[in-house]
Amino acid sequence: MEGIGAVLIDIDGVLTVSWKPLPGTVAAMERLREAGLPLALVTNTTSRTRASIAGKLAGEGFPVSADDILTAPAVTAAHLREHHPGARCLLINTGDIRDDLTGVTLVDEHASGPAHGDEPDVVVLGGAGDAFTYAALNRAFRHVRRGARLVAMHRNMYWRTATGLDLDTGAFLLGLERAARVEAEITGKPAGSFFAAALAHLGATPSRTLMVGDDIESDVLAAQRAGLTGVLVRTGKYLPETHRAATGTPDHVIDSFADLPALLERLGA
Repeated sequence: MEGIGAVLIDIDGVLTVSWKPLPGTVAAMERLREAGLPLALVTNTTSRTRASIAGKLAGEGFPVSADDILTAPAVTAAHLREHHPGARCLLINTGDIRDDLTGVTLVDEHASGPAHGDEPDVVVLGGAGDAFTYAALNRAFRHVRRGARLVAMHRNMYWRTATGLDLDTGAFLLGLERAARVEAEITGKPAGSFFAAALAHLGATPSRTLMVGDDIESDVLAAQRAGLTGVLVRTGKYLPETHRAATGTPDHVIDSFADLPALLERLGA
């Protein structure tokens, strides 16, 4: 594996589906560890903190810790601290990720607005789910129309669960952007800043780093635009029609993450 300096790996749909390992993924991860290859798990997952994700994966046998994981919420926190310091932020998200939003001032979702003297400066959209009610999205719309900035952790349209594909944030974000006539600041994949943060975390260079994902646009092609080598897996949310209609061509396509060690050995030969 001398030709490869580091690997970035998506989690949902690549290593697991509904947090259960896909066939061969634990063994493949163990092989990467044995080879001493620096790696980071990079995910737009917004339902769990880094520590919770690490605990869940370790419980399934993956040799990972919280230090190996970079999430959209953690990158969002860094973005807010840098670009909106001191801002009051209204978070709409399914799942408790507050522990990863260090240094961010959150206002109460149900008690914000002029009547409460606590209008948010920034509306932050996390992951879709039960929290994405009409009332919550309408509240976000009104705040953005008033002048609050709109930040979204990602634009994913859907993800794969054990029962099929489920709608994700991007499906709602498009409507909110169009209705409010704004464009959201995106902090997770496919933002180039997300990949830059992951590379900095590993001390890796783009030209010697692989990105492995099941989302051809947000994972693979976005990584290739950032100078990384993209590897698309035919698991998770992968669909042949999406592959054919993509805006570019992945550098490599493999059936699953279980096939990654063999690909790495070929690339390093």
